[in-house]
Amino acid sequence: MKLDRRVAIITGAAAGIGAATARVFSKEGARLVLVDVNADLLAQLTEELEAASTVVLEVCGDVSDPSLGEKVVGRTMNQFGRLDVLFNNAGIVVGGTLVDCTEDEWDRTMAVNLKSMYHLCRSTIPVMRNQGGGSIINMSSIAGSAGVTNRGVYSVSKAGVIGLTKSLAMDFVKDGIRVNCICPATVDTPSLQQRIANSPDPQEARRAFIARQPMGRIGTPEEIASMALFLASDDSRYMTGQTIVMDGGMKL
Repeated sequence: MKLDRRVAIITGAAAGIGAATARVFSKEGARLVLVDVNADLLAQLTEELEAASTVVLEVCGDVSDPSLGEKVVGRTMNQFGRLDVLFNNAGIVVGGTLVDCTEDEWDRTMAVNLKSMYHLCRSTIPVMRNQGGGSIINMSSIAGSAGVTNRGVYSVSKAGVIGLTKSLAMDFVKDGIRVNCICPATVDTPSLQQRIANSPDPQEARRAFIARQPMGRIGTPEEIASMALFLASDDSRYMTGQTIVMDGGMKL
């Protein structure tokens, strides 16, 4: 088991990539701290994983709350006494250009997609440093590494995640803390499905999302979860500060 008895925090854990990662980490022996704003979905996932004998601590809360990082890490240490993996996965997507973006949309996107990672990392790193190391995985996007049409504030926030990742990797490499980020293209998550359903022509919207990837398909949450497992485990122990692009050939 690649994560046997290791403790992992996953934000945005109740659905999509977060839920897929929780299931993969569970199978590999991790003890999980699951964080999400959706209490009902979080409870359902917790019940599923506990039925498979995984030890789960669930924390319902909005990652944009500045106090949540300290709260989550504090509860993690109280229950488990250690923290090995932080997967900053929670995020939102706001469409449109920066000219279309309101100040409220800008602030909300930055608070959820970027500032939440600052708070969680700030609370996590002293713990990992004291115990001799750990792995932090940040969810960025192909929009952050290359830019995507009509994703103005989202692209900026995800570019910030890449900068955050590299800065933390440089500052804490000698403490045994590895920090990497994942940059997916289109992934078939409930968030994407909702955006497609809300479009004027859902069938055309889905075709357009698929057409962005030369592979001719959308990625799956399980594929991203497999990369998160790689970065969380000792398989990637010689990697830090890396931006892992998983885009179906979108930016070839």
